[in-house]
Formats: sequence, C-alpha cells, structure tokens
Amino acid sequence: MNVSILKSGMTYTEEDGYVGFVHFEVEGHVRKYEMALQSKKGRDWGYSLFFLDESGPEDQIDQVEEQLEEDDELYYRLIDSAKQTLEPKTAESE
Repeated sequence: MNVSILKSGMTYTEEDGYVGFVHFEVEGHVRKYEMALQSKKGRDWGYSLFFLDESGPEDQIDQVEEQLEEDDELYYRLIDSAKQTLEPKTAESE
C-alpha cells in the first residue's frame, strides 16, 4: 500500500498525554484519511481512522484499517510523523 503523508501534528499536556493526527492519502483510493492518535505516556497508542473531508467507500477504509493492523512499519511511520511535530521534544516522545 503506497501511503503519502500530507500533514501531521501533536500536542502534549499532563492531563491528556499525547494527542495527535496524521492526514494521508493512499494511492488508488478516492478519499484522503485522518488518523487521530492518543497516548498517555507516548508508548501505547490508541487511534481512530476517519475519512478526512467527506465519506468514502467503506471497503477502502476497511483496507487501510487492515493494513494498519498488519503493517507495523506503516503504523509507526504515521505515528512518528506526528511525534516529530512536538515542540519541544521530550525524552518520552522519542
């Protein structure tokens, strides 16, 4: 699956931990995606996957979800792109 990251961001507060997002597109898919991220300590990540601008084909978002579950390299690439936007970077976010 050929994925291009469009935009990402992340914030940190003691109350919420790490909260971020990644906007990306997948080659051959008609809609772009947003992956919302959250982690209390920057280690175990929870995420939700959405269409970015408007609804799209359910089978395509299911394909992306399956790929995220199976492909650790892709999963951590998306998370790392958001983590890199943190200012200032902390030891826990590395």
